Amino acid sequence: MLFEYLNAAMTKAHYELIEDEKPYFGEIPGLDGVWASASTLEDCRQELVSALEDWLLFSIAQHLEIPEMDGKRITLPERVA
Repeated sequence: MLFEYLNAAMTKAHYELIEDEKPYFGEIPGLDGVWASASTLEDCRQELVSALEDWLLFSIAQHLEIPEMDGKRITLPERVA
């Protein structure tokens, strides 16, 4: 379930060149705060995967809603008080 979600999210990744020390910038539309920048495109992809993993684990730990990605969903059990 997690692997499929990560893969679906990464297919949505958008990359661009920016005027910066680390010119490669990547983000995943629809996932606020999931972005990365690096010196090479491959490093940017790797950093973006890491940011996505961190965002997903934080969202799960905080019981935040996780948007669907290409039909892939992560549904959390009800929070018990």
